[in-house]
Amino acid sequence: MATKLPIVRSHHGMVAAAHPLAAEAGAGILRDGGNAFDAAAATGAMLNVVEPFMSGLAGLGLATMWVAAEQRVRVLDFVPPVPASFPVARFSGRHELERGAASVASPGNLAGWCEMVRAYGRLELGRIFAPAALVAAEGFALLAFGAREFADLAGIMAGYPALFETWQATYGAHGRDARPGSIIRQPDLAETLAAVGREGLGYLYGGALGARIVAHIQAMGGTLTLQDLLDVRPVWTEPARTTYRGVDIHLPPPPCEGFQILLALRMLEAVEFGGLPRGGVNHLDLVCRAIRLAAGMRIADNNPSPDRLAQMLSESRIAQAQRRVLDGVPVEGPTEQWVPAPSLAPADFNTTSFSIADREGNLVCVTQSLGSAFGSGVVVPGTGICLNNFLYWADVQNGSPNRSRAGEALPICMAPSISLRDGVPILALGTPGSYGILQTQVQAMVQYFDYGLGLQAAIEAPRARLADGRAVLVEDRVEGSVITGLRERGHDAAAFGMDWTMKVGGMQAVALDPATGAMTGAADPRRDGQVAAV
Repeated sequence: MATKLPIVRSHHGMVAAAHPLAAEAGAGILRDGGNAFDAAAATGAMLNVVEPFMSGLAGLGLATMWVAAEQRVRVLDFVPPVPASFPVARFSGRHELERGAASVASPGNLAGWCEMVRAYGRLELGRIFAPAALVAAEGFALLAFGAREFADLAGIMAGYPALFETWQATYGAHGRDARPGSIIRQPDLAETLAAVGREGLGYLYGGALGARIVAHIQAMGGTLTLQDLLDVRPVWTEPARTTYRGVDIHLPPPPCEGFQILLALRMLEAVEFGGLPRGGVNHLDLVCRAIRLAAGMRIADNNPSPDRLAQMLSESRIAQAQRRVLDGVPVEGPTEQWVPAPSLAPADFNTTSFSIADREGNLVCVTQSLGSAFGSGVVVPGTGICLNNFLYWADVQNGSPNRSRAGEALPICMAPSISLRDGVPILALGTPGSYGILQTQVQAMVQYFDYGLGLQAAIEAPRARLADGRAVLVEDRVEGSVITGLRERGHDAAAFGMDWTMKVGGMQAVALDPATGAMTGAADPRRDGQVAAV
């Protein structure tokens, strides 16, 4: 299969990110003596600059990593709990939290970046954040995907007059006429990043920046407090894992919702893909069935204990689910959160993921987000910081068995993954896409592990997005006869109307060859993804 982007290989270091400047920022850190953990912080900070609509230091995230010195996979969870100040009972539906100060959860990304550097990095924060601060100050030229995001979001943000003035002042007057080559300068963000480099983590959590953020949120009617910020603590955890085709797949454990991927893959072990044409009706039908069944299991038991998750992945429970995958009876149900009745529209999403390998054998996969595009839409004047809207992802629906509570864990649908074969790391892979993350990573892994596609080809292969009920949307590169066949199998299938769409993610990955030490990077052309090698 020919690929849209070139194959990139190295044996010294590799960064795959959603923007060329972010990939190069991470690679530059590797060249200057930093390791994968330093590079992850630098890449995350640069994405704050060049993808301010996707993620930033005021967002949330998760990292799954192979720590070479310890010969183990670890997970860093920097998704803070639902703020203790959040008045859950005030709301009855997530639409009430789509934008504005009430939707802002505690920032976690900066804490996560700094914790990776503290635990395993070797460079000073000032050096790590310097590339992002420089680009924020001097400006960068928009690429195609970024220009579309700015143009699309200008119209949306204009519908929130209380937010739009500061948003427009921060990102310039590009708005609807943003185009590739438009220059975005963010001098306030440059100073914020430089100050974090000088003063460290405390500048946000308990310091002057945090006080400024809280004062602005409260002035706009939000409830986030300084104590909520002080309560932010990245948490090291053991990964959730399962085996698929002899490969051990590791993901963040609950309350992360990524375990849906593990469930779907276990179901698909009953399928002999070698006898099914790739991209044909049987291939897509069975993958979609497994994804929808796994989503139903996850929604019914959204934050299982370790023992409960082990039961869900047990041979008997999976065998039962495998029989359902193979029985041919149409599968119907929700794919995102608990709903009283099926809904066909996937939630808005804006997230980014990047993968990094260094010459010492460390492998890091990070997925981080602001929630929706430009998050809450709240930009704190004088800081360049756009705040997240992750309380939109809290479950506030009346009657939901998964209704969120103040101070408790915030389940999140990110799933940065590390895969091992025979105890040796072979793949870091993650994607954005809201609840589609839990679907598209399964599809890419089937392409890679079952059909044997190269990493870049596996990422570029056409993908589908399932919504509630029986809805399935596929990229237009899927043949019309296949869509018709899916309808005959009971799927409400249709084409997106686009050959390539961000609605099925924007995946970045790095593969390692244990025999040679060669690294292969892959990036998703559905966004502005690129790989930088050292």
